[in-house]
Amino acid sequence: MKVAVYPGSFDPITNGHLDIIKRSSRVFDKVLVGVLVNPDKKGLFTIDERVDIIKRVVLPYDNVSVKSFNGLLVDFMRENNSNVMIRGLRSVADFEYELQTSLMNKKLDPGIETVFMMTSSEFSFLSSSSIKQVAFLGGCIKGLVPDEIISDVAKKVKSIK
Repeated sequence: MKVAVYPGSFDPITNGHLDIIKRSSRVFDKVLVGVLVNPDKKGLFTIDERVDIIKRVVLPYDNVSVKSFNGLLVDFMRENNSNVMIRGLRSVADFEYELQTSLMNKKLDPGIETVFMMTSSEFSFLSSSSIKQVAFLGGCIKGLVPDEIISDVAKKVKSIK
């Protein structure tokens, strides 16, 4: 069984992330969404909230699961019997960053392979940061995040303001 890990902070998950998850679920036997605990980022949602939100969003996909992790991605991948990492690309700038990250992971574990997936063009401008900014400024995020989580984002933003 080929298990692929799709890592990220997903704060919040966007329709671009979901696009990569859907497409990956058709390519791999199992997709594990690895939600990174990043101490350098102040998140909108807690790690547990992000995991719960993503679990709701990926419910239609039988071969997709969600777990949080901290520490090295290669260790998380080993613990979950995976040697394939999925990375979404929106632009050339993403590629440059992701290439460096991929090469570092390859150095840490030569058995790890990275599969780059181009995001669908309708999502190429999306980022979790831009969605948070739009939400905090009172803009509409419909079509930017899965419909199931629009109210979660609105509630969280309201509680912080």
